[in-house]
Amino acid sequence: MKSSKKTVKPVARLNQTNLAARGEPALWTMGGTLVLGVLMIVSFLILIVWNGITTFYPGKIETVILADSSLVAGEQRRSETYKPTKEVVDSLDRKDRERIVENNGFAKRTLYKIGNYDLYNEDFKWVDEFEIKQKSEPEDIMYFERVEWGPFIGFIEKVEFGDQTRLPGTGLQELLKDQHQKAVARRSAIGEIEKKKISDINYDLEEERLNLKKAELNNGLNSAKFLKVKQIYETKVSALKARYHTLQAEAEKLKQENSQYRLTLKDISGQQKDLLLSDIVRFYRANDLSLFQKLGIYFSRWAEFLSAEPREANTEGGVMPAIFGTLTMTLLLVIAVAPFGVVAALYLREYAKQGYLVSIVRICVNNLAGVPSIVYGVFGLGFFAYTIGGSIDALFYSEKLPNPTFGTGGLLWASLTLALLTVPVVIVATEEALAAVPQSLREGSLACGASKWQTIKNIVVPKALPGILTGLILAMARGAGEVAPLMLVGVVKMAPELPFDGHFPFVHLERSFMHLGFHIFDVGFQSRNAEAGKPMVFVTTLLLIFLVAMMNAVAIFIRNRLNRRFSAGHF
Repeated sequence: MKSSKKTVKPVARLNQTNLAARGEPALWTMGGTLVLGVLMIVSFLILIVWNGITTFYPGKIETVILADSSLVAGEQRRSETYKPTKEVVDSLDRKDRERIVENNGFAKRTLYKIGNYDLYNEDFKWVDEFEIKQKSEPEDIMYFERVEWGPFIGFIEKVEFGDQTRLPGTGLQELLKDQHQKAVARRSAIGEIEKKKISDINYDLEEERLNLKKAELNNGLNSAKFLKVKQIYETKVSALKARYHTLQAEAEKLKQENSQYRLTLKDISGQQKDLLLSDIVRFYRANDLSLFQKLGIYFSRWAEFLSAEPREANTEGGVMPAIFGTLTMTLLLVIAVAPFGVVAALYLREYAKQGYLVSIVRICVNNLAGVPSIVYGVFGLGFFAYTIGGSIDALFYSEKLPNPTFGTGGLLWASLTLALLTVPVVIVATEEALAAVPQSLREGSLACGASKWQTIKNIVVPKALPGILTGLILAMARGAGEVAPLMLVGVVKMAPELPFDGHFPFVHLERSFMHLGFHIFDVGFQSRNAEAGKPMVFVTTLLLIFLVAMMNAVAIFIRNRLNRRFSAGHF
């Protein structure tokens, strides 16, 4: 009997699988997206850093003779290609027309920073390549940075030192530098008198006036207390006015002395300009500088930028008030947001009974993080400034009304507004940090006899502190860069006074302030000349990024120290 067994051929296994079931495409997509994002961030930082660190480096001054025999002198900023109109092309000679035709109708032009705004009514000038007949870099051409009207590019015609007149020649540069230092010292002394000493007297006069008005409101014009306050007022005002006239005379004497030291300058075309020596910030021969001289000018500009006040509509000078305002507002923001955010998260995670109500509260907190920042600004202005601040003015500063004290934008209301804006970030981060603490730690503490609050204070919070600080870091980084709410609740283009001074109570949180973020917006979009403000935009952006990075680095350092401290040991 034959066997009925059949031979079964093995089925060939498929070596290919469905593409959707394989992970490589998704892996490459996610990796490529990450690389693209990193490249975008790095490119942005390189753009900011490069333009920021090169802003203050002195460049050479070119003198250009144009086809119509006019002259242009200035620093070369950038070049670009553009398409001139048919009328312009038709007006050129044959050689230039052929060159433009060969370039498909495009021509090249260069932007020069010519300065001399008071003479030309413009800071920059485009020069077409086909207009240039000759270029040169004269060694004796000078660059003058002025207190007003921006830079002046030209030559020294003559210098007046009192009754003495000096013409350009040997030894003038050294003498001019020596006299310039003295003139700058006198200008600083005048500024100290007018902005500090006389300002202090005006502040005291205003305080005395307000005290007299307060006595009138509280006691009446014919009361004995008012008459006593009025007598004290008249005595103090008399002494303050005498001091005021003495300081004013001292300032006028210095101004008169400064008026004897003058320069007569001329531009490349021969137009003259008289200038006080004290009105010059710095000057140098742009085409005759060694490397060390260029570095000296570069670092002196950085020092001025970090320590001086703005000038020329914030497009020149320094940003010290903006640095001070940004740091102060950020610190007040952290002080305000930390207790509210941490306490709210502790209640939601440790005390509140988990259910629908708590879930709704968490959803609302998460949604608050997505509300546009300008909405917080409107709320801060209406609630903090007008409602709370107006009530404070009515109760404690009635003598100043109708001029508001706390009833308008200020440093305090700006900090509280941004604290309200960033508190959802702190709540969410704190809750996540609290949830990450092992439940066994809580149970062990309670088993040892500790109360719930003792367990939270001594066990849970220290363990969650690194995560809480992470939330504060995120809040600080976001708050430091916000601009839209600040425009409504206290930030200004130029703050006449800092929030801290020598007058009681020494800290004036009701005052307006400057901010680096708003400074960038103002210089970039509100200045009379966008080209003049562009370098300051880059360098201020670089400074803001650096300050935020430094504050974050300090917070991260503290977080890591706490993490190492509380991560040792396990239950």
